[in-house]
Amino acid sequence: MFGRFFIPEDHIFYRSPSGLSAAFVNLRPIVPGHVLVVPQRVVDREKELDEEESLDLWKTVREVGHRVEEEYKASALNIAVQDGKAAGQSVPHVHFHILPRAVGDFERNDDVYDKIEEFDARPTKLHVPEDSERKDRTFEEMKEEAGRLRRLFAVNT
Repeated sequence: MFGRFFIPEDHIFYRSPSGLSAAFVNLRPIVPGHVLVVPQRVVDREKELDEEESLDLWKTVREVGHRVEEEYKASALNIAVQDGKAAGQSVPHVHFHILPRAVGDFERNDDVYDKIEEFDARPTKLHVPEDSERKDRTFEEMKEEAGRLRRLFAVNT
């Protein structure tokens, strides 16, 4: 689950060894490789997690970030969390956005934060369409990406 949304198993590419956290592909990615990491338990805020859940979530963000950066041949990552409604959180389930980045992928580097918070496209070298023009990916497209990412973790288990 992601808040009230059901995430198909085919779209989940990683579960932490403890089972307390998971990572899945994004329906409307801002950049290729934009994924989400969530705790298994649905809570609005990070502070509502117990210590074990919190540590597991952060370790999962780190592990997934490393693998996504390699897979998408990025030179950096944006790791973002909007912890609560006042911070711009759109789904009441604490979650981290992981976005692979490359030098010059956005016209103005901070535009990525606007995209995360507002889902409002700015001119970029990636030609990110306006939110109203962004199309949901198909189930199969998301399944294929999750399968490719899942294999990154199978190699080291």
